[in-house]
Amino acid sequence: LAQQRLLIKGGKVVNDDCSVVADVYVEDGVVQQVGPNLNPEPPAGLVVLDATNKLVIPGGIDTHTHMQFPFMGSRSKDDFYTGTKAAIAGGTTMIIDFAIPQKGCSLIEAFDRWKSWADPKVCCDYALHVAVTWWSNKVKEEMKSLVQNKGVNSFKMFMAYKDLYMVNDEELYAAFSCCKELGAVAQVHAENGELIAQGAKKMLAMGITGPEGHELCRPEDVEAEATQRAITIANAVNCPLFVVHVMSKSAARVISNARREGKVVYGEPIAASLGTDGTNYWNKDWAHAAAYVMGPPLRPDPSTPGFLMNLLANDDLSVTGTDNCTFDICQKALGKDDFTKIPNGVNGVEDRMSVIWEKGVVSISRCLNVEQNARISVILGVVLFCKHRTISAKTHHQANNFNIFEGMICHGVPVATVSRGKVVYEGGAFNVTAGEGKYVSRPPFPPYVYKRVRQREQV
Repeated sequence: LAQQRLLIKGGKVVNDDCSVVADVYVEDGVVQQVGPNLNPEPPAGLVVLDATNKLVIPGGIDTHTHMQFPFMGSRSKDDFYTGTKAAIAGGTTMIIDFAIPQKGCSLIEAFDRWKSWADPKVCCDYALHVAVTWWSNKVKEEMKSLVQNKGVNSFKMFMAYKDLYMVNDEELYAAFSCCKELGAVAQVHAENGELIAQGAKKMLAMGITGPEGHELCRPEDVEAEATQRAITIANAVNCPLFVVHVMSKSAARVISNARREGKVVYGEPIAASLGTDGTNYWNKDWAHAAAYVMGPPLRPDPSTPGFLMNLLANDDLSVTGTDNCTFDICQKALGKDDFTKIPNGVNGVEDRMSVIWEKGVVSISRCLNVEQNARISVILGVVLFCKHRTISAKTHHQANNFNIFEGMICHGVPVATVSRGKVVYEGGAFNVTAGEGKYVSRPPFPPYVYKRVRQREQV
């Protein structure tokens, strides 16, 4: 990114310990000074942003996206250009996407493929998780190479999607052990894939083919059981565990209880589970109902979002992503007569920070931005936050013709986004081109996580 000398004047600067009205001076992409009435010299070439009556917060990190993901007979609508451009409009200055190999295929080749898709297109910084969809000595060696040579420090295992990505308990144990040895964080999609497969057969045999069948065959117990099993296996090898897209009260309680017992586990609710619910699966408009289909599903209990938000506010749940994986109404129609063929995925990369502000304003500075940046140990951007908007597919920048938050009025919206010292979005206008974002290497043994792992080892 072309560097700018930038002065952000008069905003309320939000850090993890306090908020204070101050100026922020940025040079060479790095915050150089924070304080009252700054007057950096020389004045020539200095870009000034007026942040009066606005919050100045660290750029958001979306921990979970799937851009241009080939999945379930289609490919997600948001590619690395439209997806990261939408992220910037929403105040997010870094995404972490997933490189996912097919069973029997190379992890390194998958990483290289995803990186080749991203590098020419990204408008903001990005990193990559890598999925482990099978197990062998080759996989173990490739995990080691990815950690040591490619800047990968997280690996995702699927406990669902039987015969596609799902791994069994023995493979989970081996993968968690390898993560622990390499200083990586293990991630899981926690659902019991066998019970889902049997439940789907049962629903279809009963003649239930619509989107409601998707939730009915994957009830909360299926998510909670897999979450408990993953935590138990990870704890057996003292491996830090990150449970992605926490969707239900039951799974959240399992994580909360484990954390109170001292286990090193982190839960990731997403914008969708915090901002809407699964009652939409019973909408009489099939296209509307199908638009909400994702795995794990949203829960029909309308009190779930508030429950998850409370746990996020008190750190029982830890960070927020989106699982942004957009399929338009035509793509969703692949499952018109069979809910198991509806491509799973929803939007959120542009909406996440505003939705979480709206649903949990009192805890946003701690749970959404400041600690996420601190945990990954990079300062990526700055966002000026104020104003309000009504979320709509007609005005969003995501490449989809449906928005699951349609009509939600949000009272916290990015006014300007700064990435690597450059104003890339201001007042609805972009100042960024494809490929300006950078790949961010993440080191092994991240101290925020592995400090606790080492303490447990000593005990």
